[in-house]
Amino acid sequence: MAEDPYKVLGVAKTASEAEIRDAYRKLAKKHHPDLNPGNKAAEERFKTISAAHGLLSDAEQKARFDRGEIDASGQEKPRHTYRGHAEGGQGRKYGRGRGGPDPDDLSDILGEFFNAQGAAGPAAGRDRQYVLAVSFLDAVTGATPRLSLPDGRTLDVRVPPGIEEGQVLRLKGQGDSGRAGRPAGDALIEIHIEPHPLFRRDGRDIHAEIPVTVAEAVLGARIAVPTPFGEVMLSVPRRADTGTRLRLRGKGIPAQGDRPAGDQYVTLKLVLGPVDEALERFLREHPQDFDPRRNLMDES
Repeated sequence: MAEDPYKVLGVAKTASEAEIRDAYRKLAKKHHPDLNPGNKAAEERFKTISAAHGLLSDAEQKARFDRGEIDASGQEKPRHTYRGHAEGGQGRKYGRGRGGPDPDDLSDILGEFFNAQGAAGPAAGRDRQYVLAVSFLDAVTGATPRLSLPDGRTLDVRVPPGIEEGQVLRLKGQGDSGRAGRPAGDALIEIHIEPHPLFRRDGRDIHAEIPVTVAEAVLGARIAVPTPFGEVMLSVPRRADTGTRLRLRGKGIPAQGDRPAGDQYVTLKLVLGPVDEALERFLREHPQDFDPRRNLMDES
C-alpha cells in the first residue's frame, strides 16, 4: 500500500505548492540513484518520494486525494452506486415498497453510477519528476547526459547551453504510460549544476581568479587563461595588482536568441613563488615606504 504522500515529504496538508516543491527537492537530492550508486534502499525511497510529489504537485490529484476520492497511489477508491437506509431491519435500495422505484432515487443512482464510471475511465499517464546533476561546464556549453531512472530505463537528456540551476526540462511521453490508448505522461527533469573549482557564474557572465607571478604583474605579460571553451591568451598590464579585473568578451554564457553572449571576468591574484637572492638583495637595498595596511581602519 502506498504511503501517505504528506508523510513521505514531511509536509502538512496545509503546505503551499512552494513548500511541497522545496521538500521534494531536498529529499530527491539526498536519495537520487545517481548520487547513491548501488544503494537499493535509496533507489526505492526515491521512487516513493517521486510518487508522492507527483500526486501532491498536481492540483487536481491533490484535491481528489484530500477529498478521499483516490488513494496514495492515485487509484480510485470504491464508490457506492446507490443510497439506502434501514427500514425494519432491511435496507431499501431502489423502491418505495410496492409502488416501484422512486424516480428521484433512480435518477440519483444512475447519475452516481455514470459519474463513477467516468471517474474510473481511461486516464492519461502521470508525469514523473527527476533531478539531473550536470557539471558546470556542461551547463555552460550544453551537453546530452544520460539519466538513469528508478525503473531501470535511461533517458538521454539534451541540456541546452546556458541552462540555469533549478530549471526544469520536459521530455514528452517519458512519464507513466496512459491507459486504454491515452497519451503517456511526461518526464520533468530538474537541473542541478555542480560547482566548479575555478569558475563561478553570475547571470550571463563567468568569473575566475587567475594567479600571476610578481614579474608578470610588474612587467606585464601574455598568459594563457582557461575558459569553458578552451584556453585564450590574455594581456596582463604592467604594474597590475592583486584584484585587478580583466574582461574576456564573449567568453561567458553563449548567445541565445536576442540575448548576447556574456563575458568572462578574470581577477588577478599575485603569487610570490620562489624568491632568488637577486630579488632579496634588491629589496634590502631599495626599502619601500609604502604601507599597504595604512588605511585599513579608515572610515569609508
